Amino acid sequence: MKRATFVLICATALLLAVTVVTHAQQIPLPILIRITKAEDERRWDNDLRDLLAHRNAAIRKRAALAAGRIGNEDSLPALGKLIHDDTDPDVRAMAAFAIGEVESINAAHLLVEIVKANRERGELRARALEAIGKIAAALPAEQQARQTDLGTVVREALEVEAAQPANQQNQLTTLLGLTAALRCRATTAGPTIAKFLSSPDGRVRSDAANVLARLRLKDGNDLLRKLAYEDPDPNVRANAARVLGITEDKASFDVILGRATSDPDSRVRVSSIRALASLKDARAVEPLLKRSSIEQNELLEIATTLGRLLPQKYDQPAITWLQKANETLKHTAPEVEIALVRIAPANYLSELRRSTNITDWHAAAAIANGLGEIGGWPDALKSQSDLPASAEALLRKLLAQTNIEYAIPDVLRALAAFKPKDLTQVLIAHLERPDVIVRGTAADLLGDLPPSDEITRALIAAWPRVEKDPLNDAALSILDSLAKQKTAAANEPIKMAMGFPDYLVRRRAATLLKANGAGDFFKQAGIVQTRNTTADYRRALSRIGRKVYAIVTTTKGSFTIELLPSEAPLTVDNFVKLAQRNYYRGITIHRVVPNFVIQDGDPRGDGNGGPGYQIRCEINQTPYDRAVLGMALSGKDTGGSQWFVTHAPQPHLDGGYTVFGRVTAGMNVVDSIVRGDVVKSISIR
Repeated sequence: MKRATFVLICATALLLAVTVVTHAQQIPLPILIRITKAEDERRWDNDLRDLLAHRNAAIRKRAALAAGRIGNEDSLPALGKLIHDDTDPDVRAMAAFAIGEVESINAAHLLVEIVKANRERGELRARALEAIGKIAAALPAEQQARQTDLGTVVREALEVEAAQPANQQNQLTTLLGLTAALRCRATTAGPTIAKFLSSPDGRVRSDAANVLARLRLKDGNDLLRKLAYEDPDPNVRANAARVLGITEDKASFDVILGRATSDPDSRVRVSSIRALASLKDARAVEPLLKRSSIEQNELLEIATTLGRLLPQKYDQPAITWLQKANETLKHTAPEVEIALVRIAPANYLSELRRSTNITDWHAAAAIANGLGEIGGWPDALKSQSDLPASAEALLRKLLAQTNIEYAIPDVLRALAAFKPKDLTQVLIAHLERPDVIVRGTAADLLGDLPPSDEITRALIAAWPRVEKDPLNDAALSILDSLAKQKTAAANEPIKMAMGFPDYLVRRRAATLLKANGAGDFFKQAGIVQTRNTTADYRRALSRIGRKVYAIVTTTKGSFTIELLPSEAPLTVDNFVKLAQRNYYRGITIHRVVPNFVIQDGDPRGDGNGGPGYQIRCEINQTPYDRAVLGMALSGKDTGGSQWFVTHAPQPHLDGGYTVFGRVTAGMNVVDSIVRGDVVKSISIR
């Protein structure tokens, strides 16, 4: 009897375990593989359409998400039918989310109906608001009136929410509505948005301030001064300081200076230092220079602020402080170089002329950014000095060096700011450089020049080598610049790109041809020739319902990420495979924006590198709170190896970048990381 009881208990436990995993998926594996493969190939067809009518609500919901990720407008009628007819509220809400991902104005009326009906204040209405914002943000400039109309719908919905007692406001509707107002550029919604600054919910207060900052609205400044000083939530204090700085609220100087020098949270100090730059009050200089034991992230923010507060003032204490910072950072920080140029351009050029050959490409790139500041001077100011000519000569000297290839894009952009007479010839010459990013930059800059037959011929001549490139940057840049020529001769090679093996290149070519009135080639773009096999899909999907962790060890310590295979199985699988083959070992953290993100995963170290392939986005409904892991992109479906972790909530990233994990331990390490720190290893458990 005891043995039988033991066996029964074990069997029951096993059954429960299987049930948990099954419930996590709720979809038979073969069907889940079909859906995932369709997403990966960006293929909308009858197979996926039929799944939207499946008797299993979980399958309908997952198929709706797939339709949104694929982004084909042909899916809109089926998604609209789900919203109207489906009996499952989760399916209806996902259909609204998916329509937002398609970003088509043709479905806006359906979403507006949902919002205006006010019959429910649940997830469907919230997701409809979110989708309206995404559609508005994707509208071309000539449809600004439509964008304004959609912004009005969002504002009215927020008014409805604001009229509710605080304990009855729907948080999801409020948060998604605030972000939608931002995406609609609803600049007349300032008074409505400001009402949420009084919310008892810190996240709502923070997001409201974030929207006011990004829209540069001062409607809540009286309250924001108080919030910047005393709000218990550091995200609220930081965003309040941002608004006060961006709107140049002079009355808030003392409050912001106090936060910049004494707030216990680095996120607040950083935002306040930036705000001081916008206030343009030189009284901030001395207190900032007196700061002691400054960590690198804040040091760079102070450098930027000094440069903006003291333009051409030749302030010696500031110069001395910056020179010391430059020595510490080995002249590799563009922020410091730019600040020195702004404060004392003659001194900066004099020191630079005495420099020997620069061997570190990081330093060359930083110096190029500094010299480019002089190129941005007004023409009247340039004509009063020989400094522009000296700066341009130094840039040409950098271009002549052969050991700083990764810095050349920065040098070219800086030289272009001077508008030299031979710029076209210089750029055309760089279309022949071996580095793909150099060629892509040269193509981009040629596209910014007035169209000409010479530029068209050069771009066409540069095209044949792009098929052998490890990255598609040059191919995309050449296509963009050819499209700007606006001629039949330039459109012909774009049509030839419809046969390119890279789906992203074909898709870009079709988009450009349609914009130029050269025809609709989208059907020729076809589907993605994915690298994944059925075995790959099976492996990736098998992690759903399991705990998967990545332990990231850096020169500052370790932190733990819980990966989210249920939200982004292929993205997680890609990250796991790269980590398991030690791809990330020794890679420098190339980007740190305090109070925003740290970013890693580029073997080049300049922000342009990757594994030599792209993965599809797996946009999901997980929000970008603090400590969230996301996939870095240079456009839709351009992920590869670069990832980022957020320092603070970033709602404007929601639904635009794949979320595939969250930091569960060691966030203090993430906060301490600076540009130049190194990932020693990433292990998967």
